[in-house]
Amino acid sequence: MDILLVRTFLEIAATGSFVAASKRLFVTQSAVSLRVQKLEASLGRTLFERSKAGAELTPAGREFERYALSMLKVWEEARQQIAIPEGFTESIHIGAQYSLWPRLGFRWIDALRRAMPEISIRAELGMPDRLTRFLIEGVTQMALLYTPQARPGLQLEQILEEELVLVAAWPEPDMDIAGRYAFVDWGPEFVHAHALHLPELTNPGLTLALGALSAEYIIGRELAAYLPARAVKTHLDSGRLHLVPGAPSFPYPAWAAWREDMDEGILAEALAQLRHVAANADAEQEAVMGDLAELSEDGEVATLGDHVETLPGSSS
Repeated sequence: MDILLVRTFLEIAATGSFVAASKRLFVTQSAVSLRVQKLEASLGRTLFERSKAGAELTPAGREFERYALSMLKVWEEARQQIAIPEGFTESIHIGAQYSLWPRLGFRWIDALRRAMPEISIRAELGMPDRLTRFLIEGVTQMALLYTPQARPGLQLEQILEEELVLVAAWPEPDMDIAGRYAFVDWGPEFVHAHALHLPELTNPGLTLALGALSAEYIIGRELAAYLPARAVKTHLDSGRLHLVPGAPSFPYPAWAAWREDMDEGILAEALAQLRHVAANADAEQEAVMGDLAELSEDGEVATLGDHVETLPGSSS
């Protein structure tokens, strides 16, 4: 069976839309429809119920979905195994969101290469939905995300807790930054807490959904923004950015997600190295938070929202 047809089927099943699937696959909607027609003709069953609201799996489609996932997983395993370079015996594909690469992901790769010199490593970049899809399809085995999605076949572990701190690109800043503030969108929980505690900065007219990449933008334009303490430490040390005294921080947990069917030996070593790297990264964050506490009048840093200890979206 054509693996492209299977991948297209899974994209539609995941998004519930032929249009959304076509955008993710970078093909026309008619191409997606044609692929589904070929797949349905091959199976002799209708896989989707089409409507103005989108596309919903039929009973046959739901039955086929688990086989489709298995076929794609086997294909990816075969493709990756064949692609292992000479001199290596195993491989691991990992992914992470942009903001988690510089201070965590790259160091994780270094640790993996030291601990497992026989393993070939491939790294991916993506947003949470893309990384989750890669995990489900077997393209990647492990990923670092801020907002993971609980899915069958995946395991999750909070690996560290970022602290988003308010920084400015000019010396001796204070909370009077209206007109010089860029709102970095760190997700719905941050948006809600920010609106509740900092209403005067809620609609600055500039919103960046660029994660830690926003640092370069605000530095070049002398703006202020909320960014991860770890990610901006080098900028703080060099004097390119400055902590805003008295500004509350926001806890932002980072998670590791991995496939349940990973090789147990590789998983155990990969997790051990990741936990070690995360523990060392905590020291950098503590240094930044200590500096912020010293700058604040009462020596304490208020929290913008409650600390999150459970998986986002969970009821506990």
